[in-house]
Amino acid sequence: MIKMNKKFPIYVFSILAFLFAFTPLEIQAQSQTDTKKQIKYKKARALQGSTAKKMAKVYEALEEVDEKGEPAPNMETVKSVLTELRTDRDNLKSYDRSVMWNAWAYVYMTEANYTQAMQAYTNVMNEPEVTIGLRNGALFSLAQLNLAQENYQKGVDLILQWMNEVEKVTAQSYSVLGTAYFALKDYRKSMSSLETAISMAEEEGYKPRENWYSLLAGCYSELSTEIGEKESLLKRVPIYEILVNLYPKKIYFIQLGGAYGQLGREKDYMITLKTAYQKDFLNKEGEYLALAQLLLLNKNPYWAAEVLVSGQNKMVTITDEKTKEEKIVPVVKNTEKNLKVLADSWRMAQEIDKAIPVLEKAAEMSKDGKSYVLLGNLYLSEDKVSKAVEAIKKGLEKGKIKDLSQVYLTLGQAYFELQEFDEAKKNFRIAARDKEKKIKTQANNWIKYTENEEIRVKNLALRRDYIQMNSSS
Repeated sequence: MIKMNKKFPIYVFSILAFLFAFTPLEIQAQSQTDTKKQIKYKKARALQGSTAKKMAKVYEALEEVDEKGEPAPNMETVKSVLTELRTDRDNLKSYDRSVMWNAWAYVYMTEANYTQAMQAYTNVMNEPEVTIGLRNGALFSLAQLNLAQENYQKGVDLILQWMNEVEKVTAQSYSVLGTAYFALKDYRKSMSSLETAISMAEEEGYKPRENWYSLLAGCYSELSTEIGEKESLLKRVPIYEILVNLYPKKIYFIQLGGAYGQLGREKDYMITLKTAYQKDFLNKEGEYLALAQLLLLNKNPYWAAEVLVSGQNKMVTITDEKTKEEKIVPVVKNTEKNLKVLADSWRMAQEIDKAIPVLEKAAEMSKDGKSYVLLGNLYLSEDKVSKAVEAIKKGLEKGKIKDLSQVYLTLGQAYFELQEFDEAKKNFRIAARDKEKKIKTQANNWIKYTENEEIRVKNLALRRDYIQMNSSS
């Protein structure tokens, strides 16, 4: 088994594994270099008759399928025939041995026996009559195996050797070289190699691979100290933009949105997260809350509320770290903080009827009286005066409220609306004790206004009683 260095980024290792798994024995060229290399090896040879028959059996065994038509290579036959050839290798021609060793390398690869695979490829290259294609394929595979076993510098040397010997250099080979340089922390060379790979692929008219862009963004991220954080972000943004369009995955939306946010492009950040939300990529509470806050910042409170409600309704499975028990929970939990944001969103969207029940829940959960006071104000704005009084009083009982004088002023106004003038004046007098001149003046004005209104209401009551007495007599 290949041991992975903990310091080596997991995504780089995954890229190596991907490239290794899909690299054919003979690398097909995808883009041509300016000059044709002069290679001393012959381009084509023929196997001896007896060797050709045995290799035909090997290839047939490798191509066997099961009843469902799925690949089911007969490895027992393959190894048996190849063992015969290996035992008799001294009597084989050099070219025959190179073909035999190349087949053994394939077998070792399928068994994850990389040390022996490397030796087999080395044997292929050491045969004096090996063909160009076979040798170059072995050289490239040997380079990749060295990278997979963390022999990064050796891998780089072999890739450069391969590039120097082949007639055509591939975009894929530059991507492997870029991955190797990244592992060596030579981010400049890694960046250059990956940019070349992408450019070559585009020139040939095919889509560069996802991991080429991903690793290129990683180069710029690692170079942030050298080139500056802002420049690093500016370089990464167009790469993430390509990734979200060509390979739309959640991670790229999050990376692009984060980069926009760090660059102060809040609207672009919002649009990116909103797109991810519409694609149902978001599955974490922080992501929903971030989008809601961005929507509020950009004056879209109704959308913010809709996003939060959607997060409350979206269920995910979590595992308790201690008990290992699985639970199904909402993404956006009904915490006091979250409910307050939701209530604020509905309130700013002028959806007071939706804001009130949410704020009622938040107020019950709160350890202070702030939410109850806000609830009281909402009730008052909806002419639900009795409920406003009840809510504000609950808030005062819970305490820990700032601007107490303003709260008493509001409570006094609510009592005034109920024509409970004694209670109103009592609360206005408490508010009038405030050191701030503005509050003190407002409270005293309300006291005078309340006294006058009290007299007016009493006079109206007396007049009404007088009229009723005279009409009855």
